Amino acid sequence: MGATRPASEKIQLLFSRVRIIPPFSIPTRDASPPLVLAFFATKPVSFLMPILKPYPPGLPPPHSIKHYTVVIILSSAYLAPIQYYAHLYAADHALVDLGEHYVKQTYRNRCYIATPSGAQPLTLPVVRDGVGRTPMGKVRLSDHGDWRHLHWNALASAYEGSPYFEYYADDFRPLYEHPFEYLADFNAALHNVVLSLLSLTPSIEVSRDYVAEVPAGAADLRNLVSPKVPVEHDAQFRVQPYYQVFKERTGFLPNLSIVDLLFNMGPESRMVLKQSLI
Repeated sequence: MGATRPASEKIQLLFSRVRIIPPFSIPTRDASPPLVLAFFATKPVSFLMPILKPYPPGLPPPHSIKHYTVVIILSSAYLAPIQYYAHLYAADHALVDLGEHYVKQTYRNRCYIATPSGAQPLTLPVVRDGVGRTPMGKVRLSDHGDWRHLHWNALASAYEGSPYFEYYADDFRPLYEHPFEYLADFNAALHNVVLSLLSLTPSIEVSRDYVAEVPAGAADLRNLVSPKVPVEHDAQFRVQPYYQVFKERTGFLPNLSIVDLLFNMGPESRMVLKQSLI
């Protein structure tokens, strides 16, 4: 057998093979906009299946973006914050690290939404297996507390009065009705819906081995995009205000979950992401 490649060489080799596969349209039977199929990885990944959705009125078809980041390394995240997707907007390639250890009280199983009383966390319960530090790809969701019903009701209650909730709700609701076993699979399914609605098409790879060495030129965002790290520490991101339903009552709430942006701004969400980049 040949010598084992070091982790950094494996990642460099991985991204040397990555390419962007342009989306293409599928005509619909009626007068509705065409469905757009986008592939987000260069090799099959079971939970990164594309999700089809007609473009909402006013959303332009996918187009080339002037990228400033070649490779970004991300954690799996539950309805990740705007900061996370602003970096994806600018990225050519992204690597999601499922080999890293699960860390509680982070975006890996927590998101923040807007309510009349301020930002509210939604936390996914996970199974405590007693093994110790568990890789993200092996963390199981718990069925304790009927969280699927509670989380969806929280989203509906918070955003039913927003301009685009009614339009996008059917994309997200089925995922809260499906019994996902693993946290990373649930996160990825939601993530794929978000990418589709935002018409973002970075080439995405998933690593089930921990990425210990960051390749030259790659941006490691695994610890930077965190509720424990102020967004001001991110030199490439700035908070860009936008319309929020409860803004007059709570003031603008920065860097909430991407669904806050989508439900409030719809097709204009891409513009906010672009303006959030420095």
